[in-house]
Amino acid sequence: MNYFDLVVTVAFGSTLSTIFTSGAVALSSGLFAIASLVFLQFIITRLSVRSHSISEFVKTAPTILFENGQFHHIAMKRVRVTPDEVRSAARRQGIGGLEEIAAVVMETGGSLSVISNAQHGSGSAL
Repeated sequence: MNYFDLVVTVAFGSTLSTIFTSGAVALSSGLFAIASLVFLQFIITRLSVRSHSISEFVKTAPTILFENGQFHHIAMKRVRVTPDEVRSAARRQGIGGLEEIAAVVMETGGSLSVISNAQHGSGSAL
């Protein structure tokens, strides 16, 4: 889930909640708002597949946060991730030491991928 998906999901939930809890909003108006959100999501997704510039605007690129034993502090600041969060991701993967890690990448959905030295291969996926 990227940032745009998150915004649409929150807006969808808020609209649905308003429809069910507020007597001031007509059902037809609420359904129109939900249909508009679904249509907007469909259009933006379709355009992002066809246009690289729209895709870059809507989605974030994967970001390397740790590589070859070094934290990339500027990248970490940009995506608001701390070294402790990188270490936590390593622990979740069962890795006890940073020296065992080839790279840690923040994916477009916000998850952290930990690539061990054994899994690194040629590094072409980075």
